[in-house]
Amino acid sequence: MSEKPIYSFVVPAYNEEKNIPNLYKRIKSLATKLNKNWELIFINDGSTDSTFFVLNDLCKKDKNVKFINLSRNFGHQAALSAGLKYASGDAIISMDCDLQDPPEVIEEMINKWHENFHIVYARRTNFRKDNLIKKLGSKFYYRFLGKFTKIDIPRNVGDFRLVDKEVLAQINSMPEHSRYIRGMVAWTGFSHAFVDYKRPDRTQGKSAYTFGKLAALGMDGMFNFSVIPLRLGFLMGVISIISGFLLLLYQISDVILTGAYYHLYKWLIVILFIFMGFLFMLMWIIGEYIGKIYDEVRDRPLYIINEKKNFDEDINVK
Repeated sequence: MSEKPIYSFVVPAYNEEKNIPNLYKRIKSLATKLNKNWELIFINDGSTDSTFFVLNDLCKKDKNVKFINLSRNFGHQAALSAGLKYASGDAIISMDCDLQDPPEVIEEMINKWHENFHIVYARRTNFRKDNLIKKLGSKFYYRFLGKFTKIDIPRNVGDFRLVDKEVLAQINSMPEHSRYIRGMVAWTGFSHAFVDYKRPDRTQGKSAYTFGKLAALGMDGMFNFSVIPLRLGFLMGVISIISGFLLLLYQISDVILTGAYYHLYKWLIVILFIFMGFLFMLMWIIGEYIGKIYDEVRDRPLYIINEKKNFDEDINVK
């Protein structure tokens, strides 16, 4: 059996054939400087380019590089969960493969870890060159989520973070399938610190996070860590009662003071039409929760591993 690593680098990869060699060189340079045992775990999340072959060659050249090949694309959070499940270091650093999470920042994160912080977040100080809608949507989402969840999920952080093995054990023990790892890490409540950095723009390949995938991730965070959508029904009910009561008072006062006469159904049609929209919104919210419950009850595996490279044979992770 190989000697136990101190640092585990966990990197999901989807169509990142051009970025992997550079990322490997930069992480290896950092690991050499740290002079501790390390492992670099890549998770191939159903890539359609040459990512599999690039990772396979790396594993043959360097036994510190480990490779998990998923049977298809299960999504970023599932791939990251697979890597975290097999990480065996004392400090686990998760990061993206697109070189927008600079490995050079990790040394400062490790220094914070040595100061007895269990979680160290890499916090962005700038926005990427996203379109205006994505920027505004991101700001609104994290502000809204921060106000209406019972846990404090840090803003301007992604999946670039360091967690202690104690935190990792708690994350791996969580059974849910709709995973929002940023929220799960914050939920553990361990001591945390931040390392600020300027996030560079992607230079190779295209981001796998489309607007639809970002929206799905956002909904996982909202429905997994907040009950405010359910409370919207109560809020809308109160608004409906108050507005209906005010309308009734208006009708009564108009008849008494001016002697006006008009058919009430004209008003009721408009009101019912508006509240029909509210009803559809509530059905959508309830449907989201039922969908999450359905996913949990089915209890399908979060991912399927096709093969592994450079892992010890006696490792058995459920």
